[in-house]
Amino acid sequence: MHKSQVFGYLLISFLVGVFIGPWFDSVTLATLILILVGTIVLVVSGYERTFAKTKRAERNRQVGMIVGACILVLSLGVFRYGQVNFGQSILSQFSERTAGPAVGGVNKGIKVVLRGYVDNSMEVNGSQGQVYLHVRELEVPGNVIKVDERTLLFTNSFPIYKVGDKISVTGSLEKPKNFTEGFDYIQYLKNKRIRTTVPFPTIVPNAKVYVPLFQRGKLALYRALFNIKDKFESAVNRSLPEPYAGYTNGILVGTRQNIPDDLTKAFNTTSTTHVLAISGYNISIIATSLLAMLVFFMRRRKAFWVSVLVIILFTILTGASASVVRASIMGLLILFANGYGRLYDPRNSILLAAGVMVFLDPLSLRFDVGFQLSFLAVIGLIYLYPILESKFSKLPEWKGLKETLLMSISAQIMVAPLLAYVFHTFSLVSLPANILILPIMPYVMLFGFLTGIGGLILVPLGKAIGLIAIVLGGYQIEIVKWMASLPFASINTHLPTVLLVAIYVLIILSIWKTYLKKNQREA
Repeated sequence: MHKSQVFGYLLISFLVGVFIGPWFDSVTLATLILILVGTIVLVVSGYERTFAKTKRAERNRQVGMIVGACILVLSLGVFRYGQVNFGQSILSQFSERTAGPAVGGVNKGIKVVLRGYVDNSMEVNGSQGQVYLHVRELEVPGNVIKVDERTLLFTNSFPIYKVGDKISVTGSLEKPKNFTEGFDYIQYLKNKRIRTTVPFPTIVPNAKVYVPLFQRGKLALYRALFNIKDKFESAVNRSLPEPYAGYTNGILVGTRQNIPDDLTKAFNTTSTTHVLAISGYNISIIATSLLAMLVFFMRRRKAFWVSVLVIILFTILTGASASVVRASIMGLLILFANGYGRLYDPRNSILLAAGVMVFLDPLSLRFDVGFQLSFLAVIGLIYLYPILESKFSKLPEWKGLKETLLMSISAQIMVAPLLAYVFHTFSLVSLPANILILPIMPYVMLFGFLTGIGGLILVPLGKAIGLIAIVLGGYQIEIVKWMASLPFASINTHLPTVLLVAIYVLIILSIWKTYLKKNQREA
């Protein structure tokens, strides 16, 4: 067995360990048991007499040692999940303290003072807003405690707090609760490193807060990036009418609050919501489609670097938030896989990138649907796309259209089961909808981007370029609306976890069987 294969199995074992971590009642006990089992398998397999009487003793011994090593790495994944998930939170300790008699059967939380800085864009939905506060100090009666945690403030939509704003907050800390069946809001916030919320506190701006040197540099960079994002978004709003302005800002900078509810619902029904989200799936499709188009005008090597530059600029434009950076990494990986004519096997690169990202943020693998969809889509492009490409090799190629369509189908096959499981709906028109709108997605984004740039220079110029953006974006919007209006557009599903796992096992076995036959033919 080649060393790269062993390395790949170890990476998969770590990812599996992190993924199954939430299912253990006691992560510590599970970790210890796995370490014990892995050590036993490793020692027994390594003993020279274990497989002495078998014909393939050496190979069996190596396989056994690899299995033992994988179990040990699996235990590392389980441990890493537990380390982050059950980490101590100072703010959580004060969310359980109450003061005064119960009012209406509910205890009132004690008032605390939090001082810190805003570390992400404020989210506005109607008359309410959400502010992400990085807390540096917690003041309770008679004591000031140093803190390095995040909390979520529920506020009014005005005033708008920007990244880097230093504020003082007075209110009651609360632990989040799950309000919707099927959606784990607690884990959703925990994945954002948030374990407490503060509903409608009193906020005082320009607080005196100590910020470490590294954080000051990071905030200065983010403040500049988000200023660029805000100016670009305003330029698009001045250059395009609604709903095209909201749609363009949604696909380019991830701002979705101006997209009409009926249009959002239509995208949900047709399982094309990824178009509105800055995910690895979206960026992968855009990156590979852009590469496929550019190779008609320049050499593949130069087209590759142009595509990389476009993704980097796109990341900066959207404010370079953690989720966007992660999605861009996934997009860049798929570009590296295709940029040099597939001169190397990208599988371990994908697994290594996923392993590093999951190690830094273990909760994302299990509770971040965006990460899961991005990872599955990239896996589909790496493994399924070559299979479909060989199956449909006789189909004519026209300006990268076939490549884009096959990539879309590959990604859809991988993400469809998870979408049905998470959102309890299965779109029967998802595949044709994606096939019809994704091929022109690079053009929609290109002319949307040029509209914003033109609007920054001169509004009439932005409006002139925007006419093309309106035609292209309007085509996509009308296709999605029409397909969502069909009576058979989607069906309600309640996919059990066991069935979800079984579906992906079948997909993996089918891929493995296909590659096995291919290797046998080549041998």
